[in-house]
Amino acid sequence: MQNLTRSKPGQGCSLEEGFSPMSVHQGDCVNLDSDDDTYQVIGVDGDHDRCWVRRWPLQSNEGSPVFEISLERIRQVG
Repeated sequence: MQNLTRSKPGQGCSLEEGFSPMSVHQGDCVNLDSDDDTYQVIGVDGDHDRCWVRRWPLQSNEGSPVFEISLERIRQVG
């Protein structure tokens, strides 16, 4: 019998945005639903629908603080 399921190792998850799915992985750049600034995904917890992001590009003096946000509040850059 053929195994039709495949598991992919790695960190990430898929979000449903209307009819087109959005995949989010560590290192991706995203926007938040609250503004159009660009943020880099630092980590993804698909089991709890959370991710950690920081503003991108990095701020030269202080760096960019990392914060946790719901996956429902991020969207593809653009």
